[in-house]
Amino acid sequence: MPPPPPGLLIAAPRSGSGKTTVTLGLLRAFRRAGDAVGSAKCGPDYIDPPFHRAASGRPSVNLDSWAMPPALLGALATGVSDGCELVLCEALMGLFDGVPGPPGRTGSSADVAAALGWPVLLVLDISGQSQTAAAIVKGCASYDPRVAIAGVVLNRVGSPRHTRLATAAIEALGIPVVGALPRSDSIALPERHLGLVQAAETSDLDRRLEQMADFVSAHSRIDAIRSLAASSSAALAPMGAQPAVPPPGQRIAVARDEAFSFLYPHLLQGWRSAGAEIRFFSPLADAGPAGDCDACWLPGGYPELHAGRLAGAQHFFHQLRDFAATRPVHGECGGYMVLGTTMTDAHGAIHPMADLLGVSTSFARRKLHLGYREARLVAGGCLGAAGTRLRGHEFHYASVEAQGDDAPFAMVADAYGAEPVPAGSRRGQVSGGFFHVIAVVS
Repeated sequence: MPPPPPGLLIAAPRSGSGKTTVTLGLLRAFRRAGDAVGSAKCGPDYIDPPFHRAASGRPSVNLDSWAMPPALLGALATGVSDGCELVLCEALMGLFDGVPGPPGRTGSSADVAAALGWPVLLVLDISGQSQTAAAIVKGCASYDPRVAIAGVVLNRVGSPRHTRLATAAIEALGIPVVGALPRSDSIALPERHLGLVQAAETSDLDRRLEQMADFVSAHSRIDAIRSLAASSSAALAPMGAQPAVPPPGQRIAVARDEAFSFLYPHLLQGWRSAGAEIRFFSPLADAGPAGDCDACWLPGGYPELHAGRLAGAQHFFHQLRDFAATRPVHGECGGYMVLGTTMTDAHGAIHPMADLLGVSTSFARRKLHLGYREARLVAGGCLGAAGTRLRGHEFHYASVEAQGDDAPFAMVADAYGAEPVPAGSRRGQVSGGFFHVIAVVS
């Protein structure tokens, strides 16, 4: 097995520092230079990997040290590295932010860097400070001995003098500054309530990515950044046939359009590697699951933005109900909402849904539900036998108006030691919940 290509984790002390801009700009810049560059995203983020793919032209995956067993994390890193000359991994939140857990299993980006032996390129927003930036870099460099800060990109610099002051202070620590990006609002990507507008919906995305590459290249030393990357010091696991989540069927009908798009790339890859066939269909185009499929999967997404159109997709609902009469159907988050009786949109209008589960949901009263979750299946189904433990997360603003009389899908707990509570719904072979699965843990 050839040695893995060098990798670099692009991180920051906090969210909003500019790491997505730097990551996308570098991916496109290296691609333009003729490099085969792989990419990954730390943590439970289903929006950034498609942007990575658009920038690099290669698939991107999530790497999550809390939800994924170490062997799976290593195998996914091996897979995304295959055929590449360089791998860039975008961190989440702040570099060391995570949840309580054993060493290396906290969900932090630092865990991923340590597990894979990748140095860190720290993106530092220095607006409102100069030499104090060096104290932040020193703190990040000394906080966790497993992690090496290889270089720094300054962001939102105000002037050449501002750059010189911060650079001199940081480089006195022995850590090079390899970029200084001026303040700019012209390259921001559009956002909505769950983060960036999806890559497939972003108008003129290729032009925006080219603009990011121009911006990062003009204000960074690209060759110096490339030289900071290092090959993994860890023994990466080879890609095997064991998927993160067993395929729910041999032929799986998967909803995919602007309303249903939040399905982790590693799940699809794992199902295919296990021999399953994926058949996509679009509820927004009034299409339902193919009749020769064995299971139907409705991912999360933005059904609340298309509630009226979905309510009018009677052919989709008819096919879905026919399918559910004999085969398993599972819905995650937005997919769960569509399986329910009604969905109330942001304007208070109530729209009838599939009525395959008794839950009714509302987006009119927005409340953020966010965090890691561990689920234990109450009964056997397409995700495993009763008692199977799954790790994943929730991220939604919708609320349950009425739960209905269905049995719960799973007993679910957060990552902070709370007692498990019943969550989701199950009726016959139909199941769902706000829980997004990342991996089976037992």
